[in-house]
Amino acid sequence: MQDDAQGIEAVLADFARRPNPTMIDDRLRDAMRLCVQRGLDQLPLPGGGHTLTRWQRLAAVGGIDLALLKLYEGHTDALAILRELDCQPFSEPGIWGVWAAEPPNARVIISERRGDEVRLNGLKAWCSGAQQIDYALITAWTEQEQPQLIAVNLDQPGVNIDAQAWQAVGMGSTASVDVHFEGALGQCVGNSGAYLSRPGFWQGGAGIAAAWYGAAVALALALHRQRQNGRPDPHADAHLGAVDAALCGASSALRACATWIDAHPDDDASLPVQRVRAQVEMAVEQVCRHVGRALGAAPFCRDPHFARLAVDLPVFIRQSHAERDLANLGQAIAATTQEWSL
Repeated sequence: MQDDAQGIEAVLADFARRPNPTMIDDRLRDAMRLCVQRGLDQLPLPGGGHTLTRWQRLAAVGGIDLALLKLYEGHTDALAILRELDCQPFSEPGIWGVWAAEPPNARVIISERRGDEVRLNGLKAWCSGAQQIDYALITAWTEQEQPQLIAVNLDQPGVNIDAQAWQAVGMGSTASVDVHFEGALGQCVGNSGAYLSRPGFWQGGAGIAAAWYGAAVALALALHRQRQNGRPDPHADAHLGAVDAALCGASSALRACATWIDAHPDDDASLPVQRVRAQVEMAVEQVCRHVGRALGAAPFCRDPHFARLAVDLPVFIRQSHAERDLANLGQAIAATTQEWSL
């Protein structure tokens, strides 16, 4: 019997390793263009007194579609960065992205600089929406140890997209692909190191937690509707109670963090932001677990909105680095005086 099983694995090995089909959805760009045309991308800046309003908009888009949210959040984040660093590199409007991932096997190098104009060479990984956006803010490097933020028009020679490595099913349509730069032109945005040192870096990092929250709320509402209209089921009611407790805690944490940021717009927000991201992540994981167990397979198979969110959210929330982020939070807490008083 074991030999038969091994034979099956050998016969079907190529089938198991077959590439996943490309899932680029052109409607994402259409939806983003509609947001831009209607001014829905003009959000309050982080730390400007209306941070919660900004996060509420991100949460609303997250509850609609996480692939769209990925483009929307990158675009609105880029607009906020350009405002914060007082830069307007291109005159024509378009959809922006922010590509700042720095894995060890992919780095873009500034090979030539004349004033604020630079030449770029190298590989940028995890470039979300590269096939659907017009401009990107990317981190690039010289001999200095601090990254330089560069604005790039993607419609030019020397910018080549490689989507072969992208095999995602969840978040598949955003296509966070590899982009090769071969002598491409870019414009410096701010000074070297400004991307990481500005207050908005951590302030913006909390906004993504609001998007996680919004997607979890959309899943939770499916359970809430089922409990309002369904037959009595104490087990499903228990799941709904757990979902409510998790979401109320996350909502309170987000509101408190937004209030802190608006009260301290120029301060280092790394500690409150790391804390709220951990709180929201835990809540979202609870919601996904309880909603799935309460509702069973039906909405995963028959509700297109629910099904997309359910498959996208576990991938999207991995923008958190799990225990690595918790370890960083723990180290920060250990270096401070904490009483956790009520």
